Amino acid sequence: MEMETILLYCILVMTWVESSWNFYLVLRQRNVLKTTSVIPHDLNGIISEETFSKARLYNLDSISFGILHSLFDNVVGTLIIILYVMPLLWSYSTSLANKVGFKDSEIIVSIIFMLIMNTFNGLMSLPFAIYSVFVIEEKHGFNKQTPAFFIKDTLKGYFLMQFFIVLLTSPIIYIVNAGGDYFFIYLWLFAVFFTLFFMTIYPDVIAPLFDKYTPLEDGDLRTRIEELAASIQFPLKKIYVVEGSKRSAHSNAYFYGFYKNKRIVLFDTLLIDYVSSDAKNKETASESSEPETKPLVPAEKKGCTNDEVLAVLAHELGHWKGNHVLKQLILSQVNLFFLFMAFSFLFKYDVIYRAFGFYDSQPVIIGLLIILQFIFTPYHFILSFLLTLLTRKYEFEADNFAMRLGKAEFLRKALIKLNKDNLGFPVYDWLYSTFNHSHPPLLERLKALDKVE
Repeated sequence: MEMETILLYCILVMTWVESSWNFYLVLRQRNVLKTTSVIPHDLNGIISEETFSKARLYNLDSISFGILHSLFDNVVGTLIIILYVMPLLWSYSTSLANKVGFKDSEIIVSIIFMLIMNTFNGLMSLPFAIYSVFVIEEKHGFNKQTPAFFIKDTLKGYFLMQFFIVLLTSPIIYIVNAGGDYFFIYLWLFAVFFTLFFMTIYPDVIAPLFDKYTPLEDGDLRTRIEELAASIQFPLKKIYVVEGSKRSAHSNAYFYGFYKNKRIVLFDTLLIDYVSSDAKNKETASESSEPETKPLVPAEKKGCTNDEVLAVLAHELGHWKGNHVLKQLILSQVNLFFLFMAFSFLFKYDVIYRAFGFYDSQPVIIGLLIILQFIFTPYHFILSFLLTLLTRKYEFEADNFAMRLGKAEFLRKALIKLNKDNLGFPVYDWLYSTFNHSHPPLLERLKALDKVE
C-alpha cells in the first residue's frame, strides 16, 4: 500500500474517532435529558416545574438537531476527501483564472478556490441554520428574526467573509513563497498584526453592521456601573446597549477594548426594564393613533434588576482583573506560532498532497488546509479539551472576584434568572460537561459560590 493511501486512511480514521467520541458524549447527555424529570434538590422552590420541563424539551430538541447536523457534516467532509473534490475545484479555479488573464497565478487561483469553498460550505450549512432559527428557536420562544432580517443578516455575513478571504489569502501565499526558510516567523507576525487589527475594528466597524449599539442612558444603572468600574480602577470609556432582541431572546454582557479604552456592552435582553428607541417610537405612534385600547395581561418580565446586572458585570470585570483575556490571547498566539512552524516542516512533502489527489502541484493554501485541519486533528482535540478546562477555571475565578466585591447574593440570583430566561437545563452528564462546557453549569457555579462564601 502506498504511503499517500496510508496517510489518507489515517486521517479519515482520526476524524471519525474524534466524531465518534463526541457522538458518544452527546448521547450520554441526551439520555440525561430524556430520563431526568425531577428538579434537583438544590433548585427546589427556585425553578418551577414548568420552567424545568421547558428547559428539558428545548435542550433535547437542540441536542438531537446537533447530532444530525454533525453527522451530516462528517459525511460530507468524508465524501469531499475520498471523491477528491478539492483537486477538482482547484482545477476549475485554475481554468477560471486563466480565462480572466491570470495564467499560472497561484494567488488568484487560491482566492477563487477559497471563495468557491466558502460558498459551498455556506450553502451546505444554510438549511440547518434556517431550521435552527425558524423551527427550534421559534418553537421555544427565542427567535425574534423575520425571514427578511435573516436573509439580510446571512448575506452580510457571506460577503464579509468573502472580503476577508480575499484580504488574507494573498499575503499568506506571498509570505510562504517569499519568506525563505523562516517564513513561519513572518507569517506568524502577520497573523498577530491582523488579529490585533481585527479586534480593534470589530466593535466599531463590523459589529454595528449586524446589530444596533446605543449608549446606555443616564440614570441609576449607568451611575452605579461607573462607580463599580472606578472602585477597581477599570478604565471604562463607554457603556453600550446592543439591541440583540431583534435577533434572539438570549442575553449576555461583555467588555472589550485595549489598554485604557475599555467599553462595556449589555444586551437589551439582560435589562429587565429596557425599552429600545424603536419600541418607544412605536409606542408613541400607537398611543397617538389608537387612544382607546383594551387592557392587556402583562407577560412575565425577563432580564435582571440593576443589582443583578451589576453582579454580572462584576463577574466580567473579574476576567479583566485576572488578565484572562490577555492570557488566552497569548496562548492562542503561541499555539499559532507552533502550528505555522510545524507547517513549515511538513508542507513540502509530496505524499501529503498526493493523499488528497494533488499529483502535479503543491498549492500553499491546500497544504495549509490539509496540515492544519486534518493532520493536526488529534492535537486540536487535546488542545480544545485543555482550553475548556482552563476557561472553566477562569469562570470560577471571575465568580470569586464578584463575591469579593460583595455581589455573591445578586450574582446567585442573576445566574438563576439567566439560566431560566435562556432555558438552560441544570442537570448534565459529568463527562459531557467536562468536555463541552467552558462555562460551568448552574449547579456547579452555585455550589462554588456557597463553598467560597
